[in-house]
Amino acid sequence: MRSPLNIKRGPILLTVILGCLILFPVFSPSPYLIHIITLIFIWSYVSTAWSYMGRFGLVSLGHGAFLGTGAYITALLFNFFNLSPWIGMLIGASGAVFLAAVLGYACFRSGIIGDYFALVTLAVGELVALSIIAMREITGGSLGFTLRSLGNSPLYFQFGSKVYFYYISLLFLLFALYLWKRIDKSKMQKALKAIGEDEVAASSVGINIIRHKMAIFIISAFLTGIGGVLYAQYITYLNPHTLSGVTVSLAIPFKAILGGMFNIWGPAIGTAMIVSLEEYIRVSYGTKFVGVSEVVYGIALITLIIFLPKGLYGTVLEIFHKRQRSAETIT
Repeated sequence: MRSPLNIKRGPILLTVILGCLILFPVFSPSPYLIHIITLIFIWSYVSTAWSYMGRFGLVSLGHGAFLGTGAYITALLFNFFNLSPWIGMLIGASGAVFLAAVLGYACFRSGIIGDYFALVTLAVGELVALSIIAMREITGGSLGFTLRSLGNSPLYFQFGSKVYFYYISLLFLLFALYLWKRIDKSKMQKALKAIGEDEVAASSVGINIIRHKMAIFIISAFLTGIGGVLYAQYITYLNPHTLSGVTVSLAIPFKAILGGMFNIWGPAIGTAMIVSLEEYIRVSYGTKFVGVSEVVYGIALITLIIFLPKGLYGTVLEIFHKRQRSAETIT
C-alpha cells in the first residue's frame, strides 16, 4: 500500500518542474538553450500524439504524412492566400484527418494489422513526400520553400522572440498530456486495450473494432498535423525530407519507443534524449553523418521493440516499482 507521502510527492514534483519550465526563459542566459527546449517541446508533442495509438498496438510508421500535410497546407494557404496560420492549422490538421480516415478505413476494413499496417503507413508517408516533391511549382519540391516574413505579427503566428514559441509549444505539449489522461479515463481506452490484446476476443464481446481504431487514429493524425504547423512556423522553412517521408516517419515513433510509449512521460523523455543528442552531433561533427540516421533509427527501433518494449523510462520505472513492492512485502 502506498503511503500518503508517496501519493502527494508526484503532484508536488510535477508542479516544481512545470514552474521551472515556465520561469526558465526569464533566467536563461542563452537563446540557444531556449531554442533547443522549444524543439523538445514540439517533438514531444508529436511523439505523444503518436503514442496515443502506438501503445495500443497500432504502430504507424507513416506519421510523417500527417505532419507534412498539416504543415504544407497551412504554409501554402498563408503564402498564397494570406490566411493566418492560426486558422490555417485547423484546415491543415483537417487535411491530415481526411488522409488518416481514408487510410485507416481501408486498412481496418480489410483487416490489415500488425507489421502489415506499419508497412502500409510507411509507404503512405513516403508517397506524401514524393507528392510534395512532384508539385515543385507550388511547394518548391526538394528545395523546399520559406514562409513569408511579416516581422512581429502575432495574428499571423510570427513573433520577434523565440520565447513566444517556447510558451506556445509548452501549452500544446501540456494539452497533449491532458488528452492522454482523458483517453485513459474513457471507455475508449478499455476498448482499445482489449483490441490490442486480442481483436477476435474483443469483437466477440461486442466491441466495435473499426470505430475505436478509427477514432484513435484520427485523434493522433489531427494532433500530428498541428505539430507539423508548429514546427514549420517556428523554423519558417518547409522541406519534404524533414516534414514527411521515411526519415521523420521513423524518427517520431523512435522517440516515443525510446522513452517508453506506454507511460505518459516516456515520449517526452525519449524526445529530450534524441533532440539533445542530434544537436550535439550536429554541432560536433557537422555533416559527416548525414544519411546515417535512417539506418540507425531502423536498427534501434527493432532492438528496442525486441529487448526493451517499454522503453528506457518505462523499464526503469518498472524495476523501481518491483523493488518498492518487494521492500513493502518484506516489511
